[in-house]
Amino acid sequence: MSSGIAYRGEQGGLTVGIALFDLDNTLIGGDSDYLWGCFLAERGIVDQEYYEQENQRFYDQYKAGELDIHEFLRFQLKPLAEHDMDTLNQWRGEYIEEKIRPILLPKAQALIDSHKAQGDLLVIITATNSFITGPIAELYGVEHLLATEPEICAGRFTGSVTDVPCFQQGKVEKLTRWIDKNGETLDISWFYSDSHNDLPLLRKVTYPIAVDPDEILRQHAADHGWPVMSLRD
Repeated sequence: MSSGIAYRGEQGGLTVGIALFDLDNTLIGGDSDYLWGCFLAERGIVDQEYYEQENQRFYDQYKAGELDIHEFLRFQLKPLAEHDMDTLNQWRGEYIEEKIRPILLPKAQALIDSHKAQGDLLVIITATNSFITGPIAELYGVEHLLATEPEICAGRFTGSVTDVPCFQQGKVEKLTRWIDKNGETLDISWFYSDSHNDLPLLRKVTYPIAVDPDEILRQHAADHGWPVMSLRD
């Protein structure tokens, strides 16, 4: 499937809807959470041996569908709480240039642009926290981002989150509240994802689409007749 976009005519025109995109290993050729950990370790901001070991352990759990999201967030958000916002923003800018720009996918941009041209509402929905993912959504020109929200108090991160983590069923919960608040619906909707962790939301949309899927999602897509596509070169 070349584009993954399904068109439906209505009153002689195109019916527009809401296009949802997972981020890590879907719109980018890697995992932004994991790469942030690598960046911090490489810079000596965190203990390299310990952090690389734990970063890999959590990533392996995620791929296996066994991640304890709350344990992971305590680990992942701790460095944010230990440094001031100016320093974090500087590091984030360097991280985006070094780790993220090289793994942006031209086919992902083309897919986003196709939905934009169709008039669809564009939303990136990701388990990765908004501090990391906000600039990535901007690079792709996607206005709406639903992500895990790190808590800020008195201008500093606290190491906690403000809401349910945007992970597995949490994605459904956050999206449902956002849709209700903004008067949108999933009556005509797409969700592009690589991960079986996103099955709860994939089952909710009109057009679930597996993008460079892991083996569990690939099998589920085959069993249910879902399209499978690639955004990799």
